[in-house]
Amino acid sequence: MMKKILLAILVAFPMLAVAQAPKFGVVNSQTIIEAMPEFKAAQEQITTSSKRYEDEFQKLREEAEKKYSEFQGLAADTPESIKERRIQEIQELEQKMQQFHATATQDLQRQQEAAYAPIQEKVHQAIDAVGKENGMTFIFESVMPLYTGTDVTDVTPLVKTRLNIK
Repeated sequence: MMKKILLAILVAFPMLAVAQAPKFGVVNSQTIIEAMPEFKAAQEQITTSSKRYEDEFQKLREEAEKKYSEFQGLAADTPESIKERRIQEIQELEQKMQQFHATATQDLQRQQEAAYAPIQEKVHQAIDAVGKENGMTFIFESVMPLYTGTDVTDVTPLVKTRLNIK
């Protein structure tokens, strides 16, 4: 009797293990994000801000070039104090340009983070929901897999469907 119970357990155990096998999925979140209308709107917003900064920087550059040309055009008999003042003006403009560039870069990075964070969160929530609905153990980013077996499911289409993306 004991042998039959042990035999039944030994026969049933591998089947239980197979039934409980982990399910793995892969997703390409970048293609999902790029297909979202929110992403396109955020990109347009960032592009507009970037263009404004570029235009303003171009004005500073033109002003610096004008000052430099004026400096080069000074007569040879121009007093040294005037030359020094012009050099100082050019150096101040260069510093302004460097400071403006650094500030603009930081501001654009902040804008990108603020614009893209809700999009990334929405995609993350959709991936979580798809994983739970399909009993997934893990969902990995599929950017550069070295090997993907046949037992791994690409959940990218499921996530797109969940987000109403075609």
